[in-house]
Amino acid sequence: MIEDKNQQRTKLSDLGEFKLIDHITKNFEIKHKSTIKGIGDDAAVLNFKQRKIVVTTDLLVEGVHFDLSYMPLKHLGYKAIMVNLSDVYAMNAHAMQVTVSVAVSNRFPLEALEELYAGIETASKIYNIDVVGGDTTSSTTGLLISVTAIGEVENDNEVYRNGAQPNDLLVVSGDLGGAYMGLQVLEREKEVYKVNPNNQPDLEPYSYIVERQLKPEARKDIVKLLKDLGVKPTAMIDVSDGLSSEIIHLCKQSQVGCDLYENKIPLDPQVISTCEEFNIDSTTVALNGGEDYELLFTISQDDFPKIKANPNLSVIGYIKDKEAGMHLVTRAETRIELKAQGWKNFNV
Repeated sequence: MIEDKNQQRTKLSDLGEFKLIDHITKNFEIKHKSTIKGIGDDAAVLNFKQRKIVVTTDLLVEGVHFDLSYMPLKHLGYKAIMVNLSDVYAMNAHAMQVTVSVAVSNRFPLEALEELYAGIETASKIYNIDVVGGDTTSSTTGLLISVTAIGEVENDNEVYRNGAQPNDLLVVSGDLGGAYMGLQVLEREKEVYKVNPNNQPDLEPYSYIVERQLKPEARKDIVKLLKDLGVKPTAMIDVSDGLSSEIIHLCKQSQVGCDLYENKIPLDPQVISTCEEFNIDSTTVALNGGEDYELLFTISQDDFPKIKANPNLSVIGYIKDKEAGMHLVTRAETRIELKAQGWKNFNV
């Protein structure tokens, strides 16, 4: 958290917009045949032939979605891509291209943007996507990042939120609550730093949950896994705003109810121990924390034998008729109505 005061700082005004774009995008390579023309013309040209295209956009705003006092710019660039790829994978699609637009204030030198785009480049290499365009402009309010992701899906393989049926099983990938608890640790260390700037935080005991916050991974692997297992979800959504909110979205779109079982919610041991340290209920964190970027989906009971032994997937609930409502079934077998208490964009 201690800033190096002797960093080289090249003013963005020394380059101008076009030289800046050339500079920060010079390392991006084209990987897909569907990318006919990437950066360098008035628009990108893509050719998807007979497949369907999915498009999603997210906007990240400094002070609302991220805090640069503990979010390294390289991690931020990486995370900005993950946020969008997760939405593509939630459609059962393959991400192929992204555009990245940034607005920066004059407090950011060229070297800062180099770090940001290094994270974007790393994400594009790991997830095999082409960066095909974007925009840069000035900002009077800090840093803003807008990413649009484009993907493709074979005809009839796309999965929407509205396909869940009564008697389906509710399944989630990975584990939940880590990103939120990682944020709590970082916020606590930020307050300690304000009091004693020479203090060096020991984040080793929280390495997993801090990484879940600063460097999340979109679940491209789950899309491939389901295909390999011969399972097509009936409905799917990514867990960005908290498990409770996403279940409610899915159920409302599908016109169904749901029982979510508390004792089935997957929690990492580090999440549980950190919740105990902060005196926070781990189930509440999983339900409302958000930013886990896991995939939540429903499957037919006929597909249960195909997934039951897989360590990446947990069956956490059961889809019911709409009239039954949406409930959390606690460990004590009591039923509590699910409410959306996760991230709310305009409560800042």
